[in-house]
Amino acid sequence: MIEALRHDNVIDKLGGRFKLTVLIQRRWLELMQGARPMVEAEGLTEMEIVVKEILAGKLELVEAPPEMMDDSDI
Repeated sequence: MIEALRHDNVIDKLGGRFKLTVLIQRRWLELMQGARPMVEAEGLTEMEIVVKEILAGKLELVEAPPEMMDDSDI
């Protein structure tokens, strides 16, 4: 499952490595805090679940509109 991260199609799908990394970190934190997986998670680690969710098209990175950002977000 983690092997899928080595292919550029996953990176291109999300708009780059940085965005992919941000998405993985945010979702991983949600799972660690108790969020339910959006894919079958039997026997998978949190990281594998996140990758599976990305490949299934269940996750996307949504940026906050500028009016919702404060000076600390810049």
